Amino acid sequence: MAPRRLLLVGEGNFSFAAALSENLDPSTSITATCLHCPADSARDPLARENLQRLRERGTEVRFGVDCTQLVDAFELQDREFDRIYFNFPHCGRKAGVAKNRELLAKFFQRSQDKSFHVEGALNHIFTRSLPYEGLQPRISRIKLGDQWFSFLEPEVLVGKLNRGFLEAPSYHPIKTINEKLIAELGKAFPLKRLKCSSPLLPQGDTSVLTSCHCDILSSAFWISLREDNSNFESLTGGTTQDMEDFLVSFSELSLPKNPRRDSKEEAQEGMYGQAKVCLRPSLLVHVQALIQAPDFLPGSLYILSGPVFQKCRISPFTMPAFHETLFILGFNKNLKDGCLQSLLDHLKGVLDSLLTQTLLKGSKLGSSVEFVFQPRGEDYMITVKSQNFGPDCVKDLIIGSVTTSATSIIHKDQCFVCVSMNLDLLAMLVWGISDWRMLWTFDKRFLKNFAPGKIEPFKSYSLYPPYYVHDISFWLDTKKRFDEVEFHTVARAVSQDTVISIQFLSRFQHPKTEQVSLCYRLTYQTCDKALTQQQVASMQSQLRKEIQQRLHVTPR
Repeated sequence: MAPRRLLLVGEGNFSFAAALSENLDPSTSITATCLHCPADSARDPLARENLQRLRERGTEVRFGVDCTQLVDAFELQDREFDRIYFNFPHCGRKAGVAKNRELLAKFFQRSQDKSFHVEGALNHIFTRSLPYEGLQPRISRIKLGDQWFSFLEPEVLVGKLNRGFLEAPSYHPIKTINEKLIAELGKAFPLKRLKCSSPLLPQGDTSVLTSCHCDILSSAFWISLREDNSNFESLTGGTTQDMEDFLVSFSELSLPKNPRRDSKEEAQEGMYGQAKVCLRPSLLVHVQALIQAPDFLPGSLYILSGPVFQKCRISPFTMPAFHETLFILGFNKNLKDGCLQSLLDHLKGVLDSLLTQTLLKGSKLGSSVEFVFQPRGEDYMITVKSQNFGPDCVKDLIIGSVTTSATSIIHKDQCFVCVSMNLDLLAMLVWGISDWRMLWTFDKRFLKNFAPGKIEPFKSYSLYPPYYVHDISFWLDTKKRFDEVEFHTVARAVSQDTVISIQFLSRFQHPKTEQVSLCYRLTYQTCDKALTQQQVASMQSQLRKEIQQRLHVTPR
């Protein structure tokens, strides 16, 4: 079988040709052409890079080729091509629809000249993106002693449990940024890395949070564990595919045998034979257990990394699931000021260095790290004023916190500093990833942007996915308090994170009944898939049903 010959016309910076050449069989012959001259390409750094990639693979490149006059560009013996591709055909940014249509008409007409014509040789494909396909909740099982329990993955966290981004085989950017952060701090402090325990916390374990972090509990996700002594495949409500990856044993986790619950509440929610646990909202829940350990060594930097889960409002920089790294440093109370300042100085230096690694030469610093002192207590918030996402997104992003209020009844002569870092948000800032959902995508094209252990600029593979706007209004129940965060959580669950924005529009109070109505505007868009109008309409319809059932409101 003769090698295939492909002709690419209308190339701009040759990015399509370079990507295609690296994903085809080496025996395939590619001829890439463009209308402009070599001097024009030489002025574009990206074009120069792509041309170098093409020449290294032996790809033929021709300049000054008019796609509407291909007969003039090729000799008779060179006109046999299996496919002719014109990727993103247009005359220029401001050419207008009329000229672009004329270009296409001439291309279709002239390219099918008799000497070029081969049945099926000319292919013009209009594509938007990969189709959107929703995920189904999966059932997980855990073993407590000799007994098995099962739980259904929460709808709002579908596809976000047990992803293993921080595990050894992974080269996910979250793992890369974590390893570099730890390695740099290891140059100043002796390190002790700890293995992260299960993200499931029984009700009693949440009491370890200090008073200044108790508000975290209000944002925790609670799930129900069901005794599971039956055949696993008989469970309903989820999918059992790839369940081997979700069978985990937590021998150190214990559950209250008889959780105190009102009998009426149990009857309503069907909680007989179940136990309530929450998904860890922060690694700070483990601080007390660590600093109370008899073998805790002052002067060493203890490190704990793992996923955490919190309810939150929908926005580009808040996420219901993210990865956190916790640093704990103990030292003598007499050395508190010096040790604290030393840690903060080293941390600021490391973060500033990471945030500048993807900047082009000659560029100004796009982000600056600050430690903002909290008016209550002796804690700090770690903020970054970032310009990486354009002038419209310049804001102080909170990427972590510094806590100095932890105390130990065993090590009474020591002070403790706990630094927690949001690795997902830090990775977004370092690589310039503007949508946190991209970090959790199952699209294999995402990880192709990253090399193990390296930090290079991220190049988005999905541009301008379609978006849809829907409004929703509803009457509030006068007997129940409306929780806006819970409303965002329900919208996030129903849409599987395709709602990217919820905007409050108006509040109306009926003059006679005094009943209150709220109106919100929802914007639907995925980060790397193409939603259809029908899919969004179905989600919006389902949202109306869910908020009526869960939030006790009446849609209008």
